[in-house]
Amino acid sequence: MTANGAERGSLTPEQAVDRLEHLHTAASNALREALARYTRSGIVPTAKERDLFRYPELCVDWQPSGAVHFTRRAWAKFQSPGLYSTTVTQPAFFRQYLLEQLRPLAEEFGARIEVRISTQEIPYPFVTEEGDEFVHGDLSVADLARHFPTPMLANVGDEVIDGTWLRGDGESRPLALFDAVRIDFSLRRLIHYTGADWRTIQPWILFTNYQRYVDQFVAWALAELRRPGGAYSQLALPGGAIVRRGDEPAAVDAAIAAAPWHRFQMPAYNLMRSDDQGGITIVNIGVGPANAKNATDHLAVLRPHCWLTIGHCGGLRQSQTIGDYVLAHGYLRRDRILDDLVPPEIPVPALAEVQMALQEAAARVTGERGDALKRRLRTGTVVSYDDRNWELRWSQERHRISLGRAIAVDMESATLATQGYRMRVPYGTLLCVSDKPLHGEIKLPGAATRFYQRAVGEHLQIALETVNLLRSELASLHSRKLRSFDEPPFR
Repeated sequence: MTANGAERGSLTPEQAVDRLEHLHTAASNALREALARYTRSGIVPTAKERDLFRYPELCVDWQPSGAVHFTRRAWAKFQSPGLYSTTVTQPAFFRQYLLEQLRPLAEEFGARIEVRISTQEIPYPFVTEEGDEFVHGDLSVADLARHFPTPMLANVGDEVIDGTWLRGDGESRPLALFDAVRIDFSLRRLIHYTGADWRTIQPWILFTNYQRYVDQFVAWALAELRRPGGAYSQLALPGGAIVRRGDEPAAVDAAIAAAPWHRFQMPAYNLMRSDDQGGITIVNIGVGPANAKNATDHLAVLRPHCWLTIGHCGGLRQSQTIGDYVLAHGYLRRDRILDDLVPPEIPVPALAEVQMALQEAAARVTGERGDALKRRLRTGTVVSYDDRNWELRWSQERHRISLGRAIAVDMESATLATQGYRMRVPYGTLLCVSDKPLHGEIKLPGAATRFYQRAVGEHLQIALETVNLLRSELASLHSRKLRSFDEPPFR
């Protein structure tokens, strides 16, 4: 890979991240200034100026001599000697993540770290907040595209994630799962779909398919912000408003009421902490596997610690009762959306750390253990469909459901779990039975309202308690189950 401005000698992780921040800031500022000048006067950037509009590149070289360090850690380790590299964006935001990955590579493996300017240009929309703020008067996006780097979808891909990347002669191996342009693409998509500034999205993510869970989450978050000595500091709302600890109740109520969540396809609420333990984000992805894939395609670039699915499902067994819980330990994938990327015959494993945390959280919140808990919490296979009216194909589907021993049905869980597997993000699923479509117990309006009032709050509390339990298990949570034999060093 050709590059300009190579640094000499090995950098410490701290020096490397400092250098990444400096180069990224300089490149972004140069691009913004050239855009502003073009808008004012029509002066296009020269070839020399355009050379400045490039991402920084992080390179790590490992050439072991003697005994090779052994670690059971799932990440920050090498699969084979050689040069690894990736382009980097927003290094100030990702600083802690970058340091966590680089320090073991340098300290335990003795790898050499280098930072330089890459050959990958920064597309101009990625240095602005809206992407079109330089379009004025007679200027158009087409005019800008003639003279400035633009997002070329042919250069934005998931070849490393999907294991399809091809290494050319003399090329380095990938250092990370996502390069800079792929990350920047997703950061802007997150703003568009969730209404949240990506800087406020937290590393513990809850996915739901019902607004009632979001309403309960907001109520709980506001109570946490009012609790004396609590760890949570502020709640970021869809559309950009922020509610902070100590705000007047009237102002808080006004901000919540004014949040334009309905304008966004998958609104996100982000509860931040004042320490380094990571807050919680809840995203209402709505109904269906397409939304589930879309959300996780973009959230994965933030390298969250875990995402959990909490929502409703149809119970498939006579012994189940509306309000019971289903802890998924397997998925019958009839959602189809990921079949080309992760073929259905590839198993999506349950992660022991997440499963145990979900079960323990359910015991703590419900106050039930042993047989009493088993009567309400059933472990089994969830079947996810891309067709909400799958019941109309019951004669065709019944045999497959029987073979799969499925105990619950929904439309998102398999997609979210498969995306976690694909993106190397720990995942788990805890659903609540809201109806029994095969046994004549359907959601009628009155019964549904009573169910929602009773079940949603407890279900959410189980998910929140699960996050509390997992926070202390990060080392084991990022499991080797999710990593292949030729993984990049970075998590």
